[in-house]
Amino acid sequence: MDTRYSANQKDFQRYNTDEIRNEFLIQDIFRADDVSVVYSHIDRIVVLGAMPVTGKINIEKNIDPWKNFGVHFFMERRELGIINIGGRGTVYADGTEYELANLNGLYLPMGTKNVEFASGDASAPAKFYMCSTPAHKPCPAKLITKDTCKVVKLGALATSNERTIYQFIHPDVLETCQLSMGCTALAEGSVWNTMPVHTHERRMEVYFYFDIKKDNVVFHYMGEPNETRHVVMHNEQAVLNPSWSIHSGCGTCNYTFIWSMAGENRAYDDQDWIKTEDLR
Repeated sequence: MDTRYSANQKDFQRYNTDEIRNEFLIQDIFRADDVSVVYSHIDRIVVLGAMPVTGKINIEKNIDPWKNFGVHFFMERRELGIINIGGRGTVYADGTEYELANLNGLYLPMGTKNVEFASGDASAPAKFYMCSTPAHKPCPAKLITKDTCKVVKLGALATSNERTIYQFIHPDVLETCQLSMGCTALAEGSVWNTMPVHTHERRMEVYFYFDIKKDNVVFHYMGEPNETRHVVMHNEQAVLNPSWSIHSGCGTCNYTFIWSMAGENRAYDDQDWIKTEDLR
């Protein structure tokens, strides 16, 4: 398990490229028959990736619950959100099976003891992208599809940001303690996300970029509005964004990203907007 500690905005101003990438970028999220785990002290979110190929894999494969979290099992005091970006797969949670097609989501509550993953076809394995946050009570588990999530269309091709937002784990869809997750897909010809930019003092956010075409990248912008920096994102990489940081991106082609939030407030529009002319 990779542990990341909190970074403050004053130190961030002095970071070079390698330091920014080491602190905030998450690479190698999907490895065959393995589970990647990054534990961030920014609101204590855990970012995971599981890609089962030859058989079932357990979420605790690379986690020592007592050593890492002071609990008897990983989700003893945590909730979990899952979105499958690969082929058809199955999540086994305490004896219940959940079939997840591509871009299906699943919420599992605090207290879920055993979580395993499997793929329906080894030649097109499932890729389960996950985020977990501390929880204070169990909420009902729920499978969410693109037909049952909340869909919002924003932007326009004229401003290069025509996009569809799929709100999977969201207050209008289901109850959680603090976790929110969703997916934003940019239309062909659009490359900008989250403009005008914003911060939200009451929560952090993780962006996971995927569906980036070969030989293309996304430039992810972060930092305080008057001290912006960028991180070059390749396909299937994630970036941690503290509450003091903007989080926006521009690609060399259209792409899709999963956003995950943790913190005090679950309201999707709880944002502090920044005027574009004020960015530096």
